[in-house]
Amino acid sequence: MTPTASPTASDTSALGVFDDVVRSESSLRRFLHGLPGVDQVGCEARAAGLATRSIKTTSKAFAIDLAIRMVDLTTLEGQDTPGKVRALASKAIRPDPADPTCPATAAVCVYPDMVATAKQTLGDSGVNVAAVATAFPSGRAAMDIKLADTRDAVEAGADEIDMVIDRGAFLSGRYLQVFEEIAQVKEACGDAHLKVIFETGELQTYDNVRRASWLAMMAGGHFIKTSTGKVQPAATLPVTLIMLEAVRDFREQTGQMVGVKPAGGIKTTKDAIKYLVMVNEICGGDWLDPDWFRFGASTLLNDLLMQRTKMTTGRYSGPDYFTLD
Repeated sequence: MTPTASPTASDTSALGVFDDVVRSESSLRRFLHGLPGVDQVGCEARAAGLATRSIKTTSKAFAIDLAIRMVDLTTLEGQDTPGKVRALASKAIRPDPADPTCPATAAVCVYPDMVATAKQTLGDSGVNVAAVATAFPSGRAAMDIKLADTRDAVEAGADEIDMVIDRGAFLSGRYLQVFEEIAQVKEACGDAHLKVIFETGELQTYDNVRRASWLAMMAGGHFIKTSTGKVQPAATLPVTLIMLEAVRDFREQTGQMVGVKPAGGIKTTKDAIKYLVMVNEICGGDWLDPDWFRFGASTLLNDLLMQRTKMTTGRYSGPDYFTLD
């Protein structure tokens, strides 16, 4: 389920459309600060309104299975062991061992040193291995270290790389530095796909979220991602709305699709469905696919499985029915 790049995607700035924009710090700043400002009240009101939408039983069953297929099942802890990663990878392949109709997740997301373990367990299941890189979660390291981190993960078998931007550089207005780092990491990814993490909880304003979205897309990111899950607030509906509007507008301007991944704090089926409703409303059905929308989560999967069991059997299973992640 590795996202397939648009046939019009280029290796650096998208389609050459933005070559003049990224030629200098001043031109890039002009472009990013020339983007329409975000109406905070309007954005939050629209996100809240979309969150009240309800869906019917058959649509809910479809949404639950789709959400499971969109999960990047994640463990990013200092106490991660090979055994824990193998168990997580097995769960990603067969989330509900008692029900073979339950779909697999999109990917397993781990630290680079656990990529080989995850890859060995996943085999040819179709579940990808995503690795966090570039001095996750801080993004504070020399560029050669970030690139080596990325290459090591790819050589170990990572299908996807989740990089973090240098928020200090971004907030200092060093946009060209951030652009060039993303472009270099993308090159280091080779055939692996690149998700660019903003850590929106540290970006301070909605306008900065919009600017970071465009910066990452122009630099060639295949996905834009809200958070590391290590900083609060992590994913929120208003922030995700802004990012969805950005990928929609980017496609209108360039013809190129970019995916979106909210991560951190999405724990319930009700939460996941709110995000899917928003995706459909803002971007349309093309993005309702694991190639273009993901959830970075661990506990979310269990709630999706419990709700799925309730819908298929009429009985609600307790949280101890499924393995804890």
